[in-house]
Amino acid sequence: MFKLEKTLSTTKARTGTLTTDHGDIKTPIFMPVGTQASVKAVNQDDLVNRVKAQIILGNTYHLYLRPGNEIMIAAGGLHSFMCWDKPILTDSGGYQIFSLSDNRVLEEEGATFKSHLDGSKHLFTPENVVETQRILGSDIMMILDECPPYPAERSYVKNSMELTHRWAKRGREAFLNGSPHYGHSQAQFGIVQGGTFDDLRKESTEYMTSLDFEGLAIGGLSVGEPIDLMYKMTDLNTDFLPEDKPRYLMGVGTPANLLQCVALGVDMFDCVMPTRNARNGSIFTRHGKINLRNAKWKHHHKPLDTGFPSDLCSKYNMSYLHHLFKANEILGLELASKQNLTFYLWLMNEARQKIQDDTFQSWYGPMSETVDQKI
Repeated sequence: MFKLEKTLSTTKARTGTLTTDHGDIKTPIFMPVGTQASVKAVNQDDLVNRVKAQIILGNTYHLYLRPGNEIMIAAGGLHSFMCWDKPILTDSGGYQIFSLSDNRVLEEEGATFKSHLDGSKHLFTPENVVETQRILGSDIMMILDECPPYPAERSYVKNSMELTHRWAKRGREAFLNGSPHYGHSQAQFGIVQGGTFDDLRKESTEYMTSLDFEGLAIGGLSVGEPIDLMYKMTDLNTDFLPEDKPRYLMGVGTPANLLQCVALGVDMFDCVMPTRNARNGSIFTRHGKINLRNAKWKHHHKPLDTGFPSDLCSKYNMSYLHHLFKANEILGLELASKQNLTFYLWLMNEARQKIQDDTFQSWYGPMSETVDQKI
């Protein structure tokens, strides 16, 4: 399923190929987030032809509540439902349940929660989360876990981690005892927890590795901890994760975060930042970040030179893009979203090429600083 191609001696940066029945994924890779079977403001044709997305992410919690398992079965799974024939990864909904702390109860059996849509009560267990992801038909499914908040007492984090471990064992057994619904194979990834405690992170990594998942995710980060601490925990985790399995850092992050974590040995990323920021008029380029609402662009009657192919910035004047956001035109959201996703995928492809030709070490530091500055 995963072929490691190259690892640098100067950093832990690496390249590989993750093979699925819906196509190969060249790593390192960023996965656009399509929480509710849609990457916000970007249609599927543009995701393939302009953004160059190799894999997208869907969310079990949201898709279970709406449209629901009955509709998804009738549609023939998520690929058919949303007309997407490339790979899909589905999150288990653990993070969404974590964010509903006032409306959920965690017990040994699973997580009971109230729907944010209508207040109805539901139970997610390690087993039925696997079954829902069988119904979705994702190429990669995540286990049910608990994501502890930051900061949290060590005792809470330890108990949470151990609950996640017990859920992981049950979820793995349910996966191995079941089979796909739609004729294509599925993989299951474990999720390492342990908060920001070194020994717990190591313990969780070793336990998740023992269950022989097809891949492993680093969870419980980017939840409010300082950036340097996120990097420290990521570095620690990749020291103990197996080399022959893909490594997925969940919910991260800025372009600079991605580059730093590629250097720490991470293969896969997802984050809502590219599309969320785009809807607020903030775009990323290889020269830095731009606020399209800023008055400085009102009289800028030229396209922006982003340094990479993009229908947005190579075609439209900045004054026009500024106007779209000031006028609250939907086209502005679409163009900015495509710009940011195109940039993220371009950046990961550049990182891959730099690793392959042994120039990543000298490139990623200066690039991290550049993409993080404001224009």
